[in-house]
Amino acid sequence: MIKSSPSTRFWLVFLLTCVVTVCGMYVSLTNGSFDIPISDVLQTLFGIHTVAEYDLVIFEFRLPRIVIGAVVGFGLGVAGAVLQGITKNELADPSILGIHAAAGTAIVLYMFFFQGTIKGASWFSVMTMPLFGWLGGLAAVMLLYLFARHRGTIDPQRLILVGIALGSGFGAITLFISLKMNPNDFEMAVVWLAGSIYSASWLHVMTALPWVIMLVPIIWSKAKMLDLLQLHEMSATGLGINTERERGVLLICCVGLVSACVSVAGSIGFVGLIAPHIARRLVGIHYRFVVPACGAIGMAMVVIGDFIGKTIFAPAELPVGIVISIIGVPYFIYLLYRARKK
Repeated sequence: MIKSSPSTRFWLVFLLTCVVTVCGMYVSLTNGSFDIPISDVLQTLFGIHTVAEYDLVIFEFRLPRIVIGAVVGFGLGVAGAVLQGITKNELADPSILGIHAAAGTAIVLYMFFFQGTIKGASWFSVMTMPLFGWLGGLAAVMLLYLFARHRGTIDPQRLILVGIALGSGFGAITLFISLKMNPNDFEMAVVWLAGSIYSASWLHVMTALPWVIMLVPIIWSKAKMLDLLQLHEMSATGLGINTERERGVLLICCVGLVSACVSVAGSIGFVGLIAPHIARRLVGIHYRFVVPACGAIGMAMVVIGDFIGKTIFAPAELPVGIVISIIGVPYFIYLLYRARKK
């Protein structure tokens, strides 16, 4: 049996994952509270024979939701790969390390003080929310660096413990602030914090998309550096690498991705944990393959998870963050058990 090259295996996995995502988009676009035949969907998309009801459902409700799910999934998958790479910890994840919670706290603070709502927000407020989330995420990273360092290096066990503590702390602050809101904003904040994209709009797509377009290529260009960071600290330094600077740049990019995703979709956890594990099993350990594979796998997870959430209890909807958490929590316990056995 001839073994395929890493490049061939990557392209096979990447294309297959994209096909699965497109299938999920197709099912989500044609199915819902009422079904639309694929012929009518194509005619509406290409403007061949437009029907007002189909235009409204497809362009205002379903398509923005699908696109934002794909963008958020891609961003969170890449962010998870970066965090696991720079910490050399397979349990690292934006939600487990408290970055999600910190970004969410900053955005809820914005909502509270500026009376902005996540749904139906103005262009200015939607575009500035990722910046607030970015500041919150940076605060979480600084606290992680402060409390998880041991003898000048990041201790993987401390990192997880500090991250869980930070997540709990920022979550408590977010809940306290939410309780001070008026009832309408509180309801929106609670639904949003559960990780929901059910009322996404093109405005939210334009909020997150520039961050993903800008930051993912920077991360991918540093794939070789992520490979070298897997070496022992002394070995990497001996090769002339400024490990602290490289980790700092990658962390800032990672926080930017997470903050943009949290600002439009709330806290969708475990995508950044599961996607890198699946990617490494399928395409190997080289980050020039792992980074895009993680993005594609994360994209498929959120698109399919959102479809499951909106159909399994129809007409009620289950936020995609809860759907993925139902899968993610047992997987996280399995990883902890496996790490303990090593």
